[in-house]
Amino acid sequence: MYREYVARDSSFDTCFMLHDVWSMELEAVKFWAIAAVMAIGTIMPALAIGWIGSKSVEAIGRNPEAGSKVQTAMILCVAFAEAIAIYCLVISLILKFV
Repeated sequence: MYREYVARDSSFDTCFMLHDVWSMELEAVKFWAIAAVMAIGTIMPALAIGWIGSKSVEAIGRNPEAGSKVQTAMILCVAFAEAIAIYCLVISLILKFV
């Protein structure tokens, strides 16, 4: 089907098929998608964990008696934020090997 897309260079008598070039571009797009998923998937949860930590320390500083409740909620929120990073890792591995 891709025979009509053959380009010939008479000076070097070389032949390449645009189909191969397109498949290389698709591989490059796939790797860029993996890089984007991993970049966003690690930076954003890291920022969220830092924000959660700073706000919980502020809350404990304002009301030390509620420290145990704030700490429990903080640990739960950090676990959820870290789960997002793990989901991004799984998605990038699926993109890489499928």
